[in-house]
Amino acid sequence: MNRLEKIRINANHSITEALEAIDEGGIHVALVLNDDNQLIGTVSDGDVRRAILNGIPLSEPASNIMSKKPIIANQNDSEETIKYIALKNTIYQVPIVDNDNRVVDIKLIEDFMLDEVKSNKVLLMVGGLGTRLRPLTDKTPKPMLKVGNKPILETILKQFKIHGFKDIILCVNYKSEVIEEYFGNGKDFGLNIEYIKEEKRMGTAGSLSLIKEKLTEPFFIMNGDLLTNINFNHLLKYHQDLSSDATMCVREYNFQVPFGVVEIHNDHNIKSVTEKPNHSFFVSAGIYMCNPSVLDYIPEDKFYDMPTLFQDVIAKGLNAVSFPIHEYWLDIGRVEEFEKANNEFKEVFGE
Repeated sequence: MNRLEKIRINANHSITEALEAIDEGGIHVALVLNDDNQLIGTVSDGDVRRAILNGIPLSEPASNIMSKKPIIANQNDSEETIKYIALKNTIYQVPIVDNDNRVVDIKLIEDFMLDEVKSNKVLLMVGGLGTRLRPLTDKTPKPMLKVGNKPILETILKQFKIHGFKDIILCVNYKSEVIEEYFGNGKDFGLNIEYIKEEKRMGTAGSLSLIKEKLTEPFFIMNGDLLTNINFNHLLKYHQDLSSDATMCVREYNFQVPFGVVEIHNDHNIKSVTEKPNHSFFVSAGIYMCNPSVLDYIPEDKFYDMPTLFQDVIAKGLNAVSFPIHEYWLDIGRVEEFEKANNEFKEVFGE
C-alpha cells in the first residue's frame, strides 16, 4: 500500500480512524474523499489535537473537524509552484488533484527542503541522578542507558536532527564525563553540541539562567529520559501560529478509582454513589517550547522548575498554550519503563 492509500478516509470515518490514518501515513494528515474519490476535506494532526483539547469524542465523524477548503495544487503545476503554495499558506502537505478534483498525489514541503537546517536551539536536561533506575545508573547516567542498542540520548538527538534542529545544548551534572566523552562536540553525529555544567541542582528551568544570551529565538526544552516520535517542526509551527510565549506538550492521563466514590452533603447525607469512576487529566509530557521573553522570569542561580515558570508566565498575562501529544511517548523513569522501551523500540523507530 502506497502512502496515498494509507491516508484516504471518507466522511463517515470517525476521528479515531482519521487519527489511525494520520499515524499510518506518517505525514500528519488524512484526506477525506467522497464516493467519487474527490477531495472534500483534510484532517490534520493539529485538527485532532484541537479536538482532544476541546473534549470532542473521538468517535465523532472526522467530517466534523475537517478543513472543508483545503489548500491544493493541480497535477500540472510545477514543483516551484507547489512549493510556493505550501510556503505562502504555511502548510507542510499539498494534495495534488486532477481536473476533476480527484487526488493523484500529495507533496510534502520537506521533500523540497530536505537540507534546511533550523537555527532554533534545543536544550536537553540530562543531569538527573536516575535514582529510581538504580543499580542501572550507578555507573551510567540515565540518558546513556541503551534502548535499542544505543543510548536514549542518541535517539532523542537523532529525532531532532531528522527535523532539521542541530544546535544542541546539553545541561549536564551527574556523571557528565560519560556524556561528553561519547558525544563530544557533536561533529560525528552531524550536530553542534554545547555543554552547560550545573554545579548544583537547579531544576528543569533553573539552568536556563546560565545561557540566556544564547537564546535569541524560540527554543525547545526537553527532559533527556523521554522517547517520542513527535514532529518537532509541527510543535514549532503550533507555537508560532498561536503566538505562544510558552508551550507545554501534554498527554492525556486516565485512571480508575478502584472503589465506589460516595458524594456527601449536609455533613452526613449520601447524595450519590459512583462505582469505580474513571478520571481523565492532561499532564505535562516534559517537552516545551518557549520564547526568549520568558527568560526574564527565571531567577539567577536558584532552583526553578518548568511548572513554576509556566505559573509565572500565566500570572504575568503572557500566552501559555498546550500541545497535546497523541504520538508515541514514554518517560523512562523506572525499570519497568526501561524494559518497555526496549521491547517497543524497533516497532516505533524502525531500528
